[in-house]
Amino acid sequence: MSDAPTITTETRGHVLLVGLNRPQKLNSFTPEMLRELALAYSRYEDDARLRCAVLFAHGKDFTSGLDLAKMAPLTAEGAPLFPVGEVDPLGIEGRERTKPVVCAMQGRVFTLGIELALASDVRLCADDATFAQLEIARGIFPFGGATVRAPLQLGWGNAMRFLLTAEPFGASEALRIGLVQEVVARDALLERGAALAEKIAAQAPLGVKATLASARRAINEGPRAAAKALRADIVPLMKTEDAREGVQSFLERRAGRYVGR
Repeated sequence: MSDAPTITTETRGHVLLVGLNRPQKLNSFTPEMLRELALAYSRYEDDARLRCAVLFAHGKDFTSGLDLAKMAPLTAEGAPLFPVGEVDPLGIEGRERTKPVVCAMQGRVFTLGIELALASDVRLCADDATFAQLEIARGIFPFGGATVRAPLQLGWGNAMRFLLTAEPFGASEALRIGLVQEVVARDALLERGAALAEKIAAQAPLGVKATLASARRAINEGPRAAAKALRADIVPLMKTEDAREGVQSFLERRAGRYVGR
């Protein structure tokens, strides 16, 4: 048995790289791997120095999904996928993530992999990526958020096409339906994902979190509720040190230097 961690983390400035690390098993998720992923997301959420994360995978595949031999009995009992009290990477139960995640995928991106992507904020894939939501062919249904997020984000027909057929599709189709925003060469995937994360991390952290919160409110509570909250949310933000720096950097025609206050 390998002693290597099933989830790796690496800090690059304000960016946290979170890597799926069970490549010999196609990065299929065991209970321990799910726990470690939640802990990595919680570390990201709780560390004020970290402003953006990149979820990626070691090896040739992003993930083949859940390791059903290990996960099926727990799922049948109704056990939560992630530890209570930690950030849920799927954003379904438990603590909610308030900071952005970039998801970079390659090779097989099956079942839970698609749901982790849909729960992220910016997504890209390698040109060799193959996606499949296979649950319907196994007598169950996607219970990690795909039935909720795919229709909202991708459109009803696009979502039902892969949710109800279990048919695989490639990178070009993923780009067409909006599952990913960019397709890159395999050897450029992680660095491109990190570059996007670094660009996000260079922005004012409080403004980034407020943007995510406003957009999520529009989805969860409706556009009218989000619109009503805009003025109330912008007033305290305008009084922050970062907002003052934003104005000053505009006047001085330079990039802002933000500290998250």
